[in-house]
Amino acid sequence: MKKIIAYLFAAVLFISLSSCTSPYEPAVQLLPEHIKKVYVKPFGNNTNQFGIESKFTNEVIEEIINSGRLSLVNKEEDADGVLTVTIKRYILQPLTYDVNNVAEQYKMWIIASVSLVDNDNNVTLWTEPNMEGIQIYRDINRRPTGEDSIGDGMSEEEVRQIVWIKMSRNIVRRVIKGFGSATSMSEKKVPAQ
Repeated sequence: MKKIIAYLFAAVLFISLSSCTSPYEPAVQLLPEHIKKVYVKPFGNNTNQFGIESKFTNEVIEEIINSGRLSLVNKEEDADGVLTVTIKRYILQPLTYDVNNVAEQYKMWIIASVSLVDNDNNVTLWTEPNMEGIQIYRDINRRPTGEDSIGDGMSEEEVRQIVWIKMSRNIVRRVIKGFGSATSMSEKKVPAQ
């Protein structure tokens, strides 16, 4: 009888503790096993920033290579999966101003549409219509208010490179791991701010 009571107590305790678990997390949607070769379409650019798509494309290709999970192919027809990216918005927003009302600090905000298509089955595996890359920085040419020396800021090109690195990691993470969380795909360091 004592054993039955102990089992019942353990069952009630187990049920009550299991109801206190963390919030629901959907199952990770992994890349289908048959996708081994990926074609990266030349990135589109719907902004007025000429030529930024080529540097972004190169960064994503480098990240795919560093991940070691997929092979890149040069023709779409040779690929199991096709990655498509279009840069939709490029926003450079002033955040702080000096006493002369000249911008000192900015927020770079880049939005891209990203999708992966299963080329063998002609099915879109996933689409992210508004993937964001954001970086706040101080203009390298501006002195911090009240200081005589040039600040520790960055150029717009340096900041763009940081955003490309972050976004390329997110894209490759999404390609390989689906919707779940993942660790960094490469050991490449993001430049210090």
